[in-house]
Amino acid sequence: MADFHQNGNIATLHNLRTRPIVEMTYELETFAQNKKMSLILPCLYSELETDAMPRILDELSKVTYLHRIIIGLDRADEAQFRHAKKFFKGLNQNHIVIWNDSPRMLELGALLKEMGLAPKEQGKGKNVWSAMGYLIACEDSDVMAIHDCDIVTYTNELLARLIYPVANPSFPYQVAKGYYARIGNEKLNGRVTRLLVSPLLIALKRVVGDRDYIDYLRSFRYPLSGEFAMRTNILPDLRIPSDWGLEIGVLSEAWRNLAPKAVCQVEIADAYDHKHQTLSEEDANAGLNRMSTDICKAIFRKLAADGTVFTANVFRTLKATYYRCALDLLEAYYNDARMNGVSIDRHAEESAIELFAENIMRAGHFFLENPHETPFIPTWNRVHAADPTFLSALRKAAASDEAEFA
Repeated sequence: MADFHQNGNIATLHNLRTRPIVEMTYELETFAQNKKMSLILPCLYSELETDAMPRILDELSKVTYLHRIIIGLDRADEAQFRHAKKFFKGLNQNHIVIWNDSPRMLELGALLKEMGLAPKEQGKGKNVWSAMGYLIACEDSDVMAIHDCDIVTYTNELLARLIYPVANPSFPYQVAKGYYARIGNEKLNGRVTRLLVSPLLIALKRVVGDRDYIDYLRSFRYPLSGEFAMRTNILPDLRIPSDWGLEIGVLSEAWRNLAPKAVCQVEIADAYDHKHQTLSEEDANAGLNRMSTDICKAIFRKLAADGTVFTANVFRTLKATYYRCALDLLEAYYNDARMNGVSIDRHAEESAIELFAENIMRAGHFFLENPHETPFIPTWNRVHAADPTFLSALRKAAASDEAEFA
């Protein structure tokens, strides 16, 4: 059974294993009569060929409270888009596959570029942002959830628990962040959260002092999870990062726009496993190497925006402090894993810590050299202000692609 600890900063909604999922589903069906709920699935075409996606579709076919499912499809040609449409045809809910690489979508992207509002790079951030724009244009959903498409342990209970806190009209939450233990194949996973984010936040608190934002991020048990739900009224003013800082960026936006009582974290799964990124030690622009640098930059940018002064000396001290904190946490992770019969490769873990320590310096140097860098995609409110017809054009383009390639 889970604990019932509350950290005092944001609400933690545990899974106490005392309530059947059928009861929660019935309640969600009741909520759905007055609050329409939508699901966004940011998806690479290659994920359709994995074992995870058929399982996810099978589980989603059992869900009765969703009004709409929006699948954002990346890295697909015309034949692959047609195949994707057939692949998702088994969904029982109203759904649409948005072909992000279609000629119509590329034309809209060129228009954004002319206005100086185009996302700076392709990736999950742009995919999520585009799907949110489509949902805003539909103007018929009150609640939205997002989860990844590579979850090999997926069940529809994950979605129900994720969306419940923001769907329940008697709850105050505008944003719910999913959390879980990253255990798979009897291994302790979640390296970036365990070995980078957690010790980095401890080190930052020691080096730059108490900051409410640091305490806020430390309150989340799994800040890098790709699963979150929110009420759609906050979407138009939400800034989405285009790089690997998406998850930290969304939490930062919740911190910027909402009171702490409007944010919660919710336990959504006992077992969670998905595709693992490689460390990519030799390539700074790939895998966890790139991800760790982007995450550090996202945290540094937010702290700087709140008044923290960073210098080269601060980053050197931060690297040393982080390294010691990370090794101390590794000892705790190793003992926890051993006690529970879970394997952990200490050499590989220490190698990751060494890489992350270097990337803290790399991210710090980049921040000092480019203090005004803003990888955030413009909010949909700004796009609408620049071109009031753009959102309707986006919805029309997606509908036209759906009709033409049926």
